[in-house]
Amino acid sequence: MLTIKQFKEFAPHTKYPEQWHDALFAPQKELNGATLLNDYDINTPVRVAAFMAQCHHESGGFVYLSENLNYKASGLLKTFPKYFPDMATAQKYERNPRAIANRVYANRMGNGPEESGEGWKFAGKGLIQLTGKDNMTRFAMSLEITPEEAAEYLQTFEGAAQSACWFWESNNLNNYADSGDFLTLTKKINGGTKGMDDRELQHARIRRILGI
Repeated sequence: MLTIKQFKEFAPHTKYPEQWHDALFAPQKELNGATLLNDYDINTPVRVAAFMAQCHHESGGFVYLSENLNYKASGLLKTFPKYFPDMATAQKYERNPRAIANRVYANRMGNGPEESGEGWKFAGKGLIQLTGKDNMTRFAMSLEITPEEAAEYLQTFEGAAQSACWFWESNNLNNYADSGDFLTLTKKINGGTKGMDDRELQHARIRRILGI
């Protein structure tokens, strides 16, 4: 569906184009020769384009496997004002990704309180940044492994790719790709429209590369 040459054109900044291409587009023995994307019915140019555009944005161009939470105090005030309402609070957490994750993701998405450490353990990972103990648990159940094992698996090329496909299928995102509703598709992934300009840019780029 997407050649290695096309993938390199689409994601020129990744250091691992072959590994990502293999994880997504190479036939897999365990899938009886099907590719990962085909196994999850991401099997038309339109669906592949929408999927790849969102993955590109979420992973910084297939560069990052986990969420970057290394914020300065000013960044915390701007990005997470609900959790860092003043400079004094923000300064206690700045440049401490573990502490930031534990505060921002505490008591939601299935995570325990800040002191549980689950905010950091289940912070965004994978190509679509699977986040929260609830999501990680559901993904783990699909593979018959523990949430903790799933969090580690998401740090691999195969796990990062499979988690994105699983999330895509679980949220029926092919439907939005098929109908051309890229806005709703983005909201299903992001919870809002953060990064919409870049998502649309990447969508236009991959559609051009695929000849859509």
